[in-house]
Amino acid sequence: MEAVNNILSGILAPFLLIVCGLVFGFRQRFFYILHPVRFVRTLKDAAAGGGISPVRALTQALAGTLGVGNMAGVATAVSAGGAGAVFWMWVSALCAMSLKYAEVALGVGHRRRDGDGYYGGAMYYIKDTFSRRLRRAAAVFGGVFAVLCLINSLMTGNIEQMKAAASVFPFFPPIVLGGIVAAAAFTVNVGRAKRVSAVTFRLIPLLSAFYMALSLWIIFANIKEVPGALAEIFASAFSLKSVGGGIGGYAVTRAVRFGVTRGIFSNEAGLGTSPSAHAAANAKSPHHQGCFGIFEVFADTIVLCSMTALVILLSDGRAMGYDSIPLVLYSYSSLAGEWAGYAVGASVILFAFATVICQGAYGEVALKYLGDRAWARRLYLLLCAAACIAGTVIPDGFMWQAADMTVSLMTVLNVTCLAAACFGGRGKSREIPGVPVAVRGKGARGGRLTYGRGG
Repeated sequence: MEAVNNILSGILAPFLLIVCGLVFGFRQRFFYILHPVRFVRTLKDAAAGGGISPVRALTQALAGTLGVGNMAGVATAVSAGGAGAVFWMWVSALCAMSLKYAEVALGVGHRRRDGDGYYGGAMYYIKDTFSRRLRRAAAVFGGVFAVLCLINSLMTGNIEQMKAAASVFPFFPPIVLGGIVAAAAFTVNVGRAKRVSAVTFRLIPLLSAFYMALSLWIIFANIKEVPGALAEIFASAFSLKSVGGGIGGYAVTRAVRFGVTRGIFSNEAGLGTSPSAHAAANAKSPHHQGCFGIFEVFADTIVLCSMTALVILLSDGRAMGYDSIPLVLYSYSSLAGEWAGYAVGASVILFAFATVICQGAYGEVALKYLGDRAWARRLYLLLCAAACIAGTVIPDGFMWQAADMTVSLMTVLNVTCLAAACFGGRGKSREIPGVPVAVRGKGARGGRLTYGRGG
């Protein structure tokens, strides 16, 4: 697995994310950076009324990204790739914002109606946006992505989350914690997407506000050491001169691999899972919800992941040999007091629960694509519950390798099909305002790119 991951997550996935992200960004004219006021107005005027609101869809998507990804993912990236991994997390996030916009907009544009609501995801725009000659192959690609989405929901969405949650309080029986979370998640997921979004709408803003406040307090309390931590990030991101030849190249490669891969694990940009949450939003247009996708990446990686990384770098946890969640807990407790470690530990468990129910909702969308069968849904929910319990006892090293492989495969498939859909697709994919299209193609108005009425 490690040999395959060295190619997938060390070369192919970072290359596709950065190159396609830059190409998409130029085609979108980086409107979210160059026109911030207009971008914020679009966020304020996104709701069309009825159904799941755009903000609720955003909190559900954030539930799948915030928490363990920000903590365990960042800590593992810093431990394995050095402080320079943080820099590459920033690079991957900035490049992936345009990808997130495109995949969310396509997810909304190709969603299906379900009673008074909607559902959709990457597998649907993969299937819809190719020519009739490639329709059968596109349906197969969509099916492969749906299967990978199911595997990902069980591994990174359940097992990895519970593995991290179980490491918080060693004195509490892990399998009991897994059983409690499994029962609670099963109860919520039985109610489908509306119940999931209702829970995340109340839980995620509260947890995020607490975590941000605590992190900022620690950072400002140690403000004199922050420049040194930032200098370490930039110095180790490009350490070819300071470290001899091959060793330096190896160090930079590891920084890129773990920075980009953990960035995907955290914000899911380019992964193709969050469109399943955004597709349920009753937004005015695909463009409006696509802007919420950009905000999702910003809040997750640029804000929360950076705060976690700075707190870790300000502490001596790496020198003490800590990794993953124990490194995060030690960093917060050593800098803010023992109470902070317990508070962050409790938030890890709640964040893990939010991610479990969110990933369960993603898995159900994948099941709908493969064939909406009641027995399959019941079996899947039982498998999710079993994965929650199993995640508390499965060895960590193997699961990170398996999760890296699944995430990288999904990213490669989604970004490749996303580029093909936006630049060579047909029908709705070329009519969605703001999604990258050829400047003089049929989807452009007057030879110029447009970003919808609200943009």
